[in-house]
Amino acid sequence: MKNYSYLFITKIVVFMIAIICLTGVMKAVVEVEIENDAEFSNAVEDHYFQSWSYVQGSEKLVRNLTTLIEEYKSEEHILNGGTIGEDEWRSVEENLFSDYYHRSRSDNPELSNEESYEMFKQENYEMFKQEYEDELAKAKEKMIKDDLKEYHMLMQNLEESKGPLFYASDGTNVFTNTTMIEKQQFETYPSFIVFENYKQEIFPKEIKEENDYLNRLTRHFDRLNPENTVFYLAFPEEFLESEIKEWQENKAIATKNLYKLVGFLAGFILSFSYLVVVIGKKSFQDQELHLHAIDKLYNDIKIVMCILLIPIWILLVEEASNSIEIFLIPITVPIAIVGLVLVLVLSLVKHIKKKTFFKHTLIFSLIYKIVSFVGDVYRSGNVGVKTVLIVIGYPILIALTFFMFPVTIGIAAWFAFKKIKTFKALQEGVETVKDGNLHHRIEVSGNGEFGRLASNINSITDGLKKAVDSELKSERLKTELITNVSHDIRTPLTSIITYVDLLKQEKDSLRVEEYIEVLDQKSKRLKVLTEDLFEAAKASSGNIPVHYEKIDIVSLVTQGLGEVNDKIQTMDLDFKMNYPENKVYISADGKLLWRSVENLLSNIFKYAAEGSRVYIDIEDLDNEVLLTFKNISATELNISADELMERFKRGDESRTSQGSGLGLSIAKNLIEIQKGRFNIHVDGDLFKASISLPKYKYSNE
Repeated sequence: MKNYSYLFITKIVVFMIAIICLTGVMKAVVEVEIENDAEFSNAVEDHYFQSWSYVQGSEKLVRNLTTLIEEYKSEEHILNGGTIGEDEWRSVEENLFSDYYHRSRSDNPELSNEESYEMFKQENYEMFKQEYEDELAKAKEKMIKDDLKEYHMLMQNLEESKGPLFYASDGTNVFTNTTMIEKQQFETYPSFIVFENYKQEIFPKEIKEENDYLNRLTRHFDRLNPENTVFYLAFPEEFLESEIKEWQENKAIATKNLYKLVGFLAGFILSFSYLVVVIGKKSFQDQELHLHAIDKLYNDIKIVMCILLIPIWILLVEEASNSIEIFLIPITVPIAIVGLVLVLVLSLVKHIKKKTFFKHTLIFSLIYKIVSFVGDVYRSGNVGVKTVLIVIGYPILIALTFFMFPVTIGIAAWFAFKKIKTFKALQEGVETVKDGNLHHRIEVSGNGEFGRLASNINSITDGLKKAVDSELKSERLKTELITNVSHDIRTPLTSIITYVDLLKQEKDSLRVEEYIEVLDQKSKRLKVLTEDLFEAAKASSGNIPVHYEKIDIVSLVTQGLGEVNDKIQTMDLDFKMNYPENKVYISADGKLLWRSVENLLSNIFKYAAEGSRVYIDIEDLDNEVLLTFKNISATELNISADELMERFKRGDESRTSQGSGLGLSIAKNLIEIQKGRFNIHVDGDLFKASISLPKYKYSNE
């Protein structure tokens, strides 16, 4: 091997092997990705329902249908302005009013510069609407036309869609390509997807269990209103047979070419590595790197040439896509040869091995020569020589660039004008914000210093607005907390004082026993309120130690329901649990988690309608577990979810229940200190609470 490995003929043979292998790699990629419109992932898919092809076949259809149902609904809905959101229209009005405001200040010099934007808006907004009536109408008409255009494009896409049968409705508008309207009719097909009543049904089951791409399809359903929306999608047998046949063909092509790709890539790596080792040497003992005349081409020029080869190859392949089988090799081989020659023979590798890669670049050479020349002049010449060189060199430089002088002046003037205009916009924007208009946005194009400054000012404005809103909310919550705490504690305390006074004067032993019983109840009530208040304060401060452990969430909930079985039977509640077949473990503190769950169950026992159903769902969501409680309230919940989460808020505003109103607040804080999330949703008399906690990672064991 030492005698033959460095021979010129050996290098040529290995070089040809590298070319063949590189061409084989490119050919395998082209055959799969371009010629057959497949993917290498097909090779590792066991069946069609596990593949990306299954999702890809209907993802666009589902996306279009959900957009129509959620946003556009019907042509009449669009023409009536139903697709124009309040925030979107408010933004249009704000932009036009800002133009009106600045124009008014320019046209009326007597208008005080200190007059606030908000004051001007209050006094002149109606006049603005009258003067800008045409502009507002045109803006609205344009928005409606744009939405109509998008609506008709989506409808055309639905009409051109072939294959899956669909029926989608929001209770008023219907989109379908079949006469079927019942769920059972769609379930007769070999594969179907049903979205109805908060649930998604997918058949066959292996799609949901094994298809890693299914989320690309089902994520569109999350945008729909589950109360009045139904979505049925069925795949006819003939459509599936055609798709499965195409998938099988693509799988066979991908599998064959994957083997080719691995084999050719391994061959190319080995042959390329060999050439890297032997290039530039004539024998095993040769310690010198031999360069040729052609190696004098600068390295940065060679790199640019190599980079240009890639888009040239892609462009030629796209141009010859209709006859790619004929032209692929004639296109690929020459480009591969040129690329490898530039990398290997024309000495990128040689210069790396010789440690002259950066020194042998055109940029380095030019800079080095200029610096060397200036250095030589200043090192060798006296003051007179240096002065003469400067006096002669400066006019020559001016003379060489004189023809660009008007252009340079024009560019400088334009640049200065643009910067002044931008600075003026910044100045006016800051004045507007200073006058109290925290909604004003400073619009400055570009990413320069002024652009970053405008962005920072806008960020400060946003932060200030959030801080003001947060402070107002905090003050309101503090006031409500003091009021509610005073009311809830004062009520049992007043009763205790009253009955103590009565007890002092009462002589009848039977009445004394009644008073003592009432005192006992009120004192226990006061104790519960005090303990809940202390626990809420402690939980919100986060000063509770958390001991994470591996918890079987299904077992915890099941055992907990067993402990409160008496209350369940007393209220005749029907608990329905849904959870995965496999065990689901989370990382949490068992005591704190059960305290949160216990608070939710206590809330259900206090407010749920007797004889109703309670749903407990446990879902495995990759990196976390979602625990959901749903129940029907005995009375309509007449407050929002945000208000219900506030301390000392209860579902009955009359405050006749025995709860402290702290249960949900405590549960939320306890879940959050365990790195989880707690949310509630109120819809009429439906109450829904969700707990998300991280899954237990076995690598922690």
